[in-house]
Amino acid sequence: MDRPEPGGADPDISVVVIVYNDAPRLTTAVRSVLDQTLRNVEVVIADDCSTDRSYEVARSLAAAHPGRVRALRLPENSGGCGEPRNQGLAAAGGRYVMFLDSDDTLEPNACRNLLEAAERTGADLVSGRCVRVYTDSRHDKRVPWYPWLYRATRTVESIAELPDLFVFDTLSTNKCYRRDFLVENGLAFPRGIHYEDLLFSAQAYLAAGRITLIPHTVYHWHVAQKSTTKSISNRRHEINNFTDRLEIHRRIDAVLNRLGLDELKLHKDIKFLKHDLVLYLRELPFLDDTYRHRFAELARGYLQDFPQAAYARLDRMQAICAYLLMREDWDNLMPAVDTLINHNKISAPLAARDGRIYWCDRYFDDPGAREVTDVTALGHHGRPLETMFLRNLLTGYAVRGDLVLLEGAVVNPLHTVPADARLTAELEFRARRRSLQTFRFPVRTVRHEGDTLIWQASVPLSGRFRPLGVVDEVWDVRLHLRADGRRTTSRITAGNVDLESAAAVPVRPRLSRLMADRLAPEVSAKGHLAFRLAQHGAAARRGRALVDRHLHGSTARTVKGVYRTLRAVKRELASGTRKVQGYHRMLRLLPVRKGTVVFESHLGKQYSDSPRALYEELRRRRLPVTAIWSYAGERPEGFPEDAELVRRWSWRYLRALAQAEFWIDNQGYPLRLAKRPETTYIQTWHGSALKKMGFDEPGYRVMSEQEQRAYQEALDRFDHFVVRSEHDVRTLARAYRIPEAKLLRTGYPRNDALVRAARDPRLPAPAARRLAERLGIGPDRRVVLYAPTFRAGPGGVRNFSLPFDVERFADRYGDRYTLLVRSHYLNRVTLPPSVAGRVIDVTGEADITPLLLLADALVTDYSSVMFDYALLGRPIVFYVHDWEEYSRDTRGTYVDLLQEAPGPVARTEDELLAALSDLPAVSAQYEAQLKEFVDKYGEYDRGDAAARIVDRFFGPTGEAR
Repeated sequence: MDRPEPGGADPDISVVVIVYNDAPRLTTAVRSVLDQTLRNVEVVIADDCSTDRSYEVARSLAAAHPGRVRALRLPENSGGCGEPRNQGLAAAGGRYVMFLDSDDTLEPNACRNLLEAAERTGADLVSGRCVRVYTDSRHDKRVPWYPWLYRATRTVESIAELPDLFVFDTLSTNKCYRRDFLVENGLAFPRGIHYEDLLFSAQAYLAAGRITLIPHTVYHWHVAQKSTTKSISNRRHEINNFTDRLEIHRRIDAVLNRLGLDELKLHKDIKFLKHDLVLYLRELPFLDDTYRHRFAELARGYLQDFPQAAYARLDRMQAICAYLLMREDWDNLMPAVDTLINHNKISAPLAARDGRIYWCDRYFDDPGAREVTDVTALGHHGRPLETMFLRNLLTGYAVRGDLVLLEGAVVNPLHTVPADARLTAELEFRARRRSLQTFRFPVRTVRHEGDTLIWQASVPLSGRFRPLGVVDEVWDVRLHLRADGRRTTSRITAGNVDLESAAAVPVRPRLSRLMADRLAPEVSAKGHLAFRLAQHGAAARRGRALVDRHLHGSTARTVKGVYRTLRAVKRELASGTRKVQGYHRMLRLLPVRKGTVVFESHLGKQYSDSPRALYEELRRRRLPVTAIWSYAGERPEGFPEDAELVRRWSWRYLRALAQAEFWIDNQGYPLRLAKRPETTYIQTWHGSALKKMGFDEPGYRVMSEQEQRAYQEALDRFDHFVVRSEHDVRTLARAYRIPEAKLLRTGYPRNDALVRAARDPRLPAPAARRLAERLGIGPDRRVVLYAPTFRAGPGGVRNFSLPFDVERFADRYGDRYTLLVRSHYLNRVTLPPSVAGRVIDVTGEADITPLLLLADALVTDYSSVMFDYALLGRPIVFYVHDWEEYSRDTRGTYVDLLQEAPGPVARTEDELLAALSDLPAVSAQYEAQLKEFVDKYGEYDRGDAAARIVDRFFGPTGEAR
């Protein structure tokens, strides 16, 4: 693709570089084009009548590179990016055209990669990955622009095949266009209006006969977050900015309507509501009433014609904000915007009505508004205070001498903090960058007032606030509120107080006033109160400049280099790769600790399942073993107090595994950790298989030979594999390539309690009785357990929506049954308050066995819990509302559920409710099938699995062997 230096032949690509008053950066942008690995490229610099030296720089570059760089100047400033690009396009001589802004750069291989893709596919338009480079970031922050669009090379014949490209990647600069294509279609940027990229890109996408995407970075979009001069697109506080955006969108709408592309327009409308509108909503709390009213008026004029289908695709807070904006309900909208900016923040007091939770109580008389403002699904009503992120509105700021007087109001949703609660609070000042210092100050007053908790504090910042003054320039403020000993932490929302004109307070940094002499309030990017160290007066600024020069001198650079090296070493030692190396090269050389057993359940997430049953059998016999349990996360919860606890992947965890005589878990220790020969690995597994597993899965069969070998090596670590039936032998053991000699035909230790309960159903299980008491379920109350399999939501979201109307269930059966809902431990479920006491979320119960013992009947779908619960001989109802989708899964199943289900199979909600109407009849009808099911899938579950395993490996006297 390389060609000689231009001397008559047309350039392969013309890159139009636009510039306005950006002389210092223009050369870098042009150099990124001249240094392309594709040599036959020309640069056309279009200067938008700059008032600085930009045009002089452009002419100098043209003189230095004759034939490769040309410079032109517009006679007057056009006020935007569109017209200089049009002029550059008119002057371009290349077969293809690209656009570059003077403050950005091209990746060195950008032109070559784009041109090769265009020539190979015959595309009119080729687009590559853009990366936002944060030029003022200390850690070279880089963020790809919509990277999911550019994971692989792809060519489409119409933009309708890929609507996400149309609505998300609206940049003109990461693309290469065939020049004849642009000319033939009369494509040009709109003049005299901002957001010209949106319209130009839309028109180009729609006109292109073929579009190719390549998975290569082509464009570096330079962003300076700390710049005081905002780019055009970031001047959202100017109402004309929003006016221009709406006008561009109306022009795009007109094109889409003319072409009859309703589906593409719907995608664009959804994106406008979820992205474009949100950008401006974020600014509203800090703008005046005049702007707000004009903004709402403009938004209402545009949004009123949007189809309901677009609003239906919004998440709850986006929909609430759009609804409240249309009604200019600022009192309820401002808190909603706070939640929109700060995910999971509870910003409103909320309102309860008819068993549902609403954002506010203003719209109860309007059924449509009630539907929009219903936030029951967000689950705020079920959260304990400790997990709540509450809106804490700053209501007062003043400086009195050496004191900063702060006042605020913390929202108290649904009166979670009772009126008689004992309240205390303190303010914490924490440096945004890591610092050894944290300053805390007591809050003078905390009291109830309506739906809020009012607080007041006098903070002696001048006397007690002594920062270093070098690396701790910005300080964030948090309020720690305690109510009857329960603590919640909040940031302070700064929307109602004018902090720009607020007084700063004098301070004395430990490294002298040369570093800073005052602390000024400011608003963080998410709308919270912060403080910044600053200098007052010319002398202080000169002192700071002197210190800064020393900080960037050779000695300082050396010290910083040593510090960064030490920090990098620390990070390296904590990395997974280094830990794996340390485990194999050092820890496995330590001696094995006889009698040491490392237990793990579900990757350390729980104290449960068969590992728990074996541990408790060892403890019951008082055998002299050292038990170590692994846990995941920051704090271990629910684990036994008499065992040593180690956090998964910590160095202590790795050492415990390296020196253990036994590993016992139900899922798998980290795959990269080899087991030493002296260690015995007992794999209890976590359930019989319905869906295909291991090497039977299509995904595993297409893995590379190296990947399959590594996976097999991890499976070969198992010394023993517990099975509960010959079905497990034919499925799980074969799928994981477990040889016959390693199989333990004992049944699952976790199921011992179920087998014993089935033998004597009149004897209540102690674990079930304790659970019932804790849940408030009376002894005469019948219990139905709903336990579905894992559900993956859109984008990997773990929130699980019940596939039936739980309120309808409660209304019909609430006087007969208590429904326990246990979603998969990777899912979350939210129940409406209207079903409280009749339906209980028990997803947080780590061990499912007490739930199974408590339940009089089970409702499930494809979960392996069916194989365990069947041991009790109690009725099972299968609710397979999505059977068609499930049965089409390419993964496949081992069991034909519709043929073998030992209970009624309901496909609709009505069928489910009907099946539950007479559980004794279900038991009688399916008694024989249930027995056959148990004989086939639980033949080795005899109630003594834990005892048999302990007998074999630890002996009745406790001597491990």
